[in-house]
Amino acid sequence: MKEGAQLTQAEPGHRYEVFHTDCPARDMVDHVTSRWGIWVLISLRSNDLRFYELRDSIQGISEKMLAQTLRTLVQDGLVWREVEPTTPPQVTYGLTEFGQDVGKPLTDLFDLITQRLPPAERPPRSG
Repeated sequence: MKEGAQLTQAEPGHRYEVFHTDCPARDMVDHVTSRWGIWVLISLRSNDLRFYELRDSIQGISEKMLAQTLRTLVQDGLVWREVEPTTPPQVTYGLTEFGQDVGKPLTDLFDLITQRLPPAERPPRSG
């Protein structure tokens, strides 16, 4: 069974006041650009992944932070979550259409940065 928020588009001509502290769009931007939110969206850009696969793909994230980040992104409607009723349950995550739309410029930014960085220096070999 898949879970995720169902979001509707704002009425034509309606704009959020993103510089106001009570703007709901501002919260979502904070979630997307959080320390781990951006990496979850980039990790899911081409494949649906199980929890442990996501954890292994994002070095340095704890299980607790991954679970919190995923919970928030599911509530925001950017990520879907599917639970297979097995023992233990298999939980898979993927990007919703909205998550793909939001993740595209993040992936472009990531690609632009990594293409412009100088070649990584390799640590000297010992021995």
